[in-house]
Order: sequence, then C-alpha cells, then structure tokens
Amino acid sequence: MIFECKITRGEFAVYTVPADAPEADGTASWDSTTMVLVKLEAGEKTGMGYTYADAATGMVVKKLLEDVVQGRDAFDHAAILQAMFLKVRNSGEVGVCAMAISAIDNALWDLRAKVLDISLVKMLGAVRVGIPVYGSGGFTSYDDHQLTRQLGGWAEQGFAMVKMKVGTHPADDPRRVDAARKAIGERTELFVDANGAYTVTQAIELAHRFAEQGVRWFEEPVSSDNLTGLCQVRTRAPLGMDIAAGEYGYTAWYFSRMLDAQAVTVLQADATRCGGISGFLDVAALCWAENMALSSHCGPSMHLHVCCAVPRAIHMEFFHDHARIERMFFDGFCEPKEGIMTPDVTRPGMGLDLKEKEAARYRV
Repeated sequence: MIFECKITRGEFAVYTVPADAPEADGTASWDSTTMVLVKLEAGEKTGMGYTYADAATGMVVKKLLEDVVQGRDAFDHAAILQAMFLKVRNSGEVGVCAMAISAIDNALWDLRAKVLDISLVKMLGAVRVGIPVYGSGGFTSYDDHQLTRQLGGWAEQGFAMVKMKVGTHPADDPRRVDAARKAIGERTELFVDANGAYTVTQAIELAHRFAEQGVRWFEEPVSSDNLTGLCQVRTRAPLGMDIAAGEYGYTAWYFSRMLDAQAVTVLQADATRCGGISGFLDVAALCWAENMALSSHCGPSMHLHVCCAVPRAIHMEFFHDHARIERMFFDGFCEPKEGIMTPDVTRPGMGLDLKEKEAARYRV
C-alpha cells in the first residue's frame, strides 16, 4: 500500500503562560513560559508539535510553513527536514531557527502516525512500555518551604528522583541541598542543576560536598560550552556522581563534540530544540554508538514516545513549568504513576489533543 499524505494546511499559535510563582536558576530568572505550537493538516488528520521558545520563533515557523512545508507529502519527511535547514542557512541553523524546525518536525511525526492510525511509539518501535521521570524544579527563587514542599511532594507521589536548581548563591547551596535531602528522605535520589553558574574550581569542591549529601547527578556544573571545564569536573567528581549536559544542543555535531571531549557521563537532548524528534533520534544513535546514557530535557509529553523507543534513554525530565502547561493544554496528558510515565498506545500519534478553549486565554 502506498501512502500519500499531502499537507494541505499549516498553522501556528503562540501562547504565554505566567508561572505560578517567580522562578530562577543559577544564571537566569523568569515569570512566564512561551510555547510555539504547530498544526499540520492532511485530509482529515491533524498533526501537532511544539517548542518552548521566544514568540519570535513563530515568525520563522510561518515562513517555513509557507515556503517549504505546505503542499508536500508528509511521508517525504526527510526531504522536508533537509529543505527547512537549507531555507534557514543564511539565518543560522541554531537558536530560533532550530526551535522552529523542531516544532514542525514534531508535528510531522505526529501527523504521520495519525495517518497510519497508530501511536507514535508503535511507529518508532517500542523498546519499553514506560520510562522513569524525575521531578524537576526546586528553583533558587523558592524559599525553603516552597523547595521542600515541591520536592517532598514528588517523593510522596513515588518519584524515585527529584532535581533542584543551584548556583545563584553558591555559599548557601549546601544548606539548601541539606534541606531538600531531609524533605525527600534517603530513598529518593537527589539531582542538582547549576545551569553553568559555577567556576570549575567551585564545581569540583561542591561536587564533593554534594556527594556527602547523597547527590548522584550534577547537571551543567559549568557552562556546557566549556567542554574542557566539564571534562575537568567529570574526571574529578566523586565516583558514582553523573555529570550531565546537552540541553542547549541544536545540531548533531554539537553532541558529537561533547562526546568526543568526554565531557559528560549522561547526555541530554531536547526535541523542542535539537531538530525535533528527528534530531533526538540522531542523538540517540550517537549514544548507542558511544554506549552513553541519554536523558530528555523538559517538555515531557514531547519526549514520551521517542524515549520509549530508544535503547539508551534512562529517564526523562518532568519539568514543573512544562508539565503544568501540558496538563492545562492537552487532553491525553499522561500522568506519571509511581514515577513512571507511560504512553497511551490506544491514541494515535502522540495522543495529544489541544484544549482549544483553555489554551485560548493564553494566546499571544
């Protein structure tokens, strides 16, 4: 049987959702999150994908939909993807352009699975039924009550892992980590994320202090662009502590350089930034070749199916802001149970349907 699936319509929308409290990490602060959502129609089927990015990303999406995507056969996915990268050559293939391409690529995957009337994980080929998630928040803007209530709440729900932000006030971080450890107990793993806030010397010293408090994961102890510094931290970190980075990667060669530099023990990738699910699969192939663990960054609903289909994925980030938005915006959001997120294979594609009325109030 030959499938032809002409894309007859492409559209986008931008939504900005205020945070439920002021948020900050080691290098930035924010009070809202913006989602750029793409819909692609072919016959009676509609595919949907999105990225978390600046509203300006929508203008790039609009141009790509008009000049490259509309009128093409969705099953010529690889050709569409290459044409989009060529279209943005003079603007640059990273940053806003990469996030625009990612949103469209994600919608293409969703559309193709819906045309075939199967779940995306079935189309990709499942290797697992569900995947562990770690609760992610613990912002440096939180007071101790907010910090311990959020992380302790995830632990009570059965999450085996939780992550907190560090780096805004390095001298106070050991105390905050101690408060978090007491809130979650000894059985829940504690991760920290500095978002590149520390110097190499600070990161190495704090890695050993955090290890004494049972921290097993140290994310972006220094800037992810400082591959030499990351490698220095990795080689001097306590045994048993993972060093993770990669969330700001846009291209396959970015991830390849990080692996070549032996900068991490776990590679992170974000399908809303790295060229969509297609780019995430490229990263997964690199991890397979290098026997490297892989974890997804943010946007849990956008990663659920692909992370259940790639062998080296070990867990996903269940980021507070994005989980909150996805609950608000989508029918079909898959709540974790005992810390495991499982795709609903009875729903075609990614299994998500936009709640138009609920989302409309946040549309820009």
